[in-house]
Amino acid sequence: MKTLTKTAVIAAALSMSTLAQADWSANVGYASEYHFRGILQKNSSASGGVDFEEGGFYIGTWAADVGDGLEVDGYFGYGADVGDVSLSIGFTGYYYTGDFDDTYQEINLGAGFGPLSLDIAVGEYDNFTGPTQDYTFASLTYAADNGFYGTFGTFSQDADGDYLELGYGTTVAEVDLGVALIFANDDLVGDEEESLIFTIGKSFDL
Repeated sequence: MKTLTKTAVIAAALSMSTLAQADWSANVGYASEYHFRGILQKNSSASGGVDFEEGGFYIGTWAADVGDGLEVDGYFGYGADVGDVSLSIGFTGYYYTGDFDDTYQEINLGAGFGPLSLDIAVGEYDNFTGPTQDYTFASLTYAADNGFYGTFGTFSQDADGDYLELGYGTTVAEVDLGVALIFANDDLVGDEEESLIFTIGKSFDL
């Protein structure tokens, strides 16, 4: 992955500044444990994606190994700066090639000011043959200039649970390295409430 977690990937896209020219990029990565919004998806997961950005508009796709097939995400949106505040709106869909999970589709809203960013997702989960479920996810992230960050995330509506993620990321010889500690309550993960994960990734301009 091109940043520490997929949450960070989407948050970075949602809070980006207006761009002066078109930019294609690609990313590949590996995580010792793939977590998304505090929930373990798979131990030892590889991933990759492609993104296009122009004039504040972004569109991209990203895929990760989840054991039973792939998770394949598609997203697009627009972000711009209003004074010192970054604002954004977008859409993300999460799709699966196997039976690991069912489709999620959501509207993403983001706002950033200095080291703080707020991200809100309002979505719908197809839930296999069960009734469709609605959910709202909100997260607040503090990202320091020295690479340390902290994120608190929480679910509401038909989903429940919250988590805290503390981590550090750096770049060595153009390779992104990260470590994160996740504390999730039992509404999200059952008995295993703490996880230590390591990530490595590389981004490329196309």
